[in-house]
Amino acid sequence: MDWIFNTWPWYVSGLMIAFIMVFLILMGKNFGVSANLRTLCTMCGADKNCEFFRFNWKDQRWNLLFLAGAVMGGFIAYHFLTPDPAVHIDPQVVTDLQQMGFESAGNAYAPDRFFGTEAFTNPITLLILAIGGMLVGFGARYAGGCTSGHAISGLSDLQVPSLIAVIGFFIGGLIMVHVIFPLIF
Repeated sequence: MDWIFNTWPWYVSGLMIAFIMVFLILMGKNFGVSANLRTLCTMCGADKNCEFFRFNWKDQRWNLLFLAGAVMGGFIAYHFLTPDPAVHIDPQVVTDLQQMGFESAGNAYAPDRFFGTEAFTNPITLLILAIGGMLVGFGARYAGGCTSGHAISGLSDLQVPSLIAVIGFFIGGLIMVHVIFPLIF
């Protein structure tokens, strides 16, 4: 049972992802998390007001099951299978992040500054989260899918638009981390 509590090697996880992608391609399905938001909005009645949400959401039930499994799997892994919640990153990165105000750097996966309860009392943090959420939502819609959909499903299906999107995601991430992030903090 000790293997459950240790990090699995990259090649095991990679093979599992590859197996799932081959299965989905053979079934004619596309993987992506952002599609679930469209499905949930349609289920809640958004199709009455917007053409974009008018589709047969029942065809996407399998993807909702995947989303529920991902949430439950993350919860189980963190709360029951993680003996040490500390993130093992370079000590210099921990020092740099702590100098920027992220006291939990190296001790938690998500910074308390954004994901702790105090984030909901700070208007600046709420504004940053709201703007970031809108930009991610707009970007996922504009790119025709999210990072997981393009990087895993689209590249597995050898789609050139997904390759372009993934390159754009990486460029955007680099600009965020090295240019915008230091300006905000």
